[in-house]
Amino acid sequence: MTHIRRGTTAVAAIALGLTLTACGGDLTDDAPGGGKSSTTLKLGMLTPLTGSSAAIGPYMKDGAQLAVDEINAKGGVDGRKLSLTVEDEACDPKTAAAGAAKLVSAGVDVSVGGYCSSATLPTLSIFDKAHIPMIIPAANSADLLTQQRRNVFLINGTGIQQAGTAAKFIKAEGSKGVALIDDNTSYSTDITKRTGDQLGLLGVKVAGHQSVTAGESDYSGAVNAVMDSKADFVYWTGYYQEGGLLIKQLRAAGYQGRIMVADGSVDGKLIKIAGRKNAQGVFATMTQTPQTIPGGQGWIAKYRAKFGSEPGPYSTQAYDAVRVAAEAVRKAGSTDGRDVTKALEQIDGFKLFSGPLKFTIQHTLSVGGFDILVVKDDTFVLNK
Repeated sequence: MTHIRRGTTAVAAIALGLTLTACGGDLTDDAPGGGKSSTTLKLGMLTPLTGSSAAIGPYMKDGAQLAVDEINAKGGVDGRKLSLTVEDEACDPKTAAAGAAKLVSAGVDVSVGGYCSSATLPTLSIFDKAHIPMIIPAANSADLLTQQRRNVFLINGTGIQQAGTAAKFIKAEGSKGVALIDDNTSYSTDITKRTGDQLGLLGVKVAGHQSVTAGESDYSGAVNAVMDSKADFVYWTGYYQEGGLLIKQLRAAGYQGRIMVADGSVDGKLIKIAGRKNAQGVFATMTQTPQTIPGGQGWIAKYRAKFGSEPGPYSTQAYDAVRVAAEAVRKAGSTDGRDVTKALEQIDGFKLFSGPLKFTIQHTLSVGGFDILVVKDDTFVLNK
């Protein structure tokens, strides 16, 4: 499967192998909470390894590991080598909370994971209590920000940005009535609500709003509601398993309007589940993927050579999360979580795939956002 996104000015530097180099000197041996740690910078990642979104886990894990290996090959951070410990979040709050507790017990210095927002939410307090900074590569619900925890940083575009992109595109497509469908999770409902608000500001009618239950196989209730509403555009904000079934059932019911999915559904499995014919022309709101960045082929080649597979969604964000963690520790001169948090707040111009990094006061990206993709044959490509 191939994913495509527009490039950024950061690519040239990354394509040339921009990684952190050793800076000499010893780091303070402060572990999370003030204890002593080894000379290893321990990173922890929560990502779905089981459950309906398990396909994403290897992309994130491997992207992060690639960054770890590159930094270690350059001598680490001030002579301290990096290690990566991965636990399953399964897009399930209880599983994620248990995984976070394991990472704290393992003595990780920085968390570089988080895919499903609903699963990431209960881990915020666990990592905060242990004074462990969180650099979240994928989860992006605004609910992650409402607790105003100083240790939480998002390096993916937020639901606010995604909703704005979706609403503007729907407006530009000339829709007369939009059906919004979510799966009742924090991530999905956040995008749906914000998209509805943005559509209202743009003067676009919301013809209906349905919520379905993730994990079910029959979405006839939502499909019938769409058909009754006479909507000419459907925006699904959940994940690919349910999204594929919804597309398939909409087309089977005779729906001929436009369909768009949010970033949680941008995976080749959506096309397989929906059926290749049904998925053609389906739009998507999506942040960067390796294949959409001009000049990103060099990074893809490195990933392919190491893992024997193609990188997918959130592999670059996970790669960048590790690099940001290492940069913050280097700047802090310490692995104490409070010092690293301060260093993260002060980062200005560090090059990511999405562009130069400078966090907003809410600890979200100040630059970078979403593009519109479209299904063509067996993949998502940039809509032109």
